[in-house]
Amino acid sequence: MNIKSRAIVISALRYQEKSLIVKCFTEAAGIKSYYIRNAFTSRKSAQKNVYFRPLTLLEIEATHKNKGTLEYFKDVRLAHPYQSLHTDIVKTTIAIFIADVLHHCVKEEECNPALYQYLETSLLWLDNHDESANFHLTLLLELSKYLGFYPSMAINTPGYFEMAEGIFITEPTITCLSAAETALLKRLMGLKAGNGSKNFNVAERQVLLRILMDYYALHLDSFVKPKSLEILKEVFS
Repeated sequence: MNIKSRAIVISALRYQEKSLIVKCFTEAAGIKSYYIRNAFTSRKSAQKNVYFRPLTLLEIEATHKNKGTLEYFKDVRLAHPYQSLHTDIVKTTIAIFIADVLHHCVKEEECNPALYQYLETSLLWLDNHDESANFHLTLLLELSKYLGFYPSMAINTPGYFEMAEGIFITEPTITCLSAAETALLKRLMGLKAGNGSKNFNVAERQVLLRILMDYYALHLDSFVKPKSLEILKEVFS
């Protein structure tokens, strides 16, 4: 089957010296992996390899056999040349981290246009804005909605956030956040909603990142905390 689609690059792995395996989240078909033979043997091929940096937005034409094997590109173009996402060290680090998260939590080989549109819109926002310190936190929180475990919206409920059930309760259990951690999560949920919540300091961001990583690990059996997590912590320390 020949398809045309927008796509977000999740990862690119060099294979047998000259080739490349590129994993993408496509608008038309969900997660797909593509084999690029002789990706490093000519100047033209090598130039195109910059297309496969984490979270690059592409327009692709591809052949999909849909047999669980690697697919093949027929044509690849940049859908949006980033202005800063791949040149600003903070944004680049965020991009690597988010790509790692997507690699571990987005698995389906079927179209999910709502998730694709959310991710593309978010990446374009990041590319065009300098206020990036909370971006990874708000994206992780919003992404949980598309993955099926977004926290209960009852953020005005006094008490504690119960991680296993994803709800706010009045009496703490063993899987609850502390009162202070719950308050931080509520602030983040308010910030996502755009209600003018104040930004977080460095220590608060680190706590929120830990909470969100633990929350993902609780709700996704196959989730592995990204190796780039420590680099992200360093950049925002």
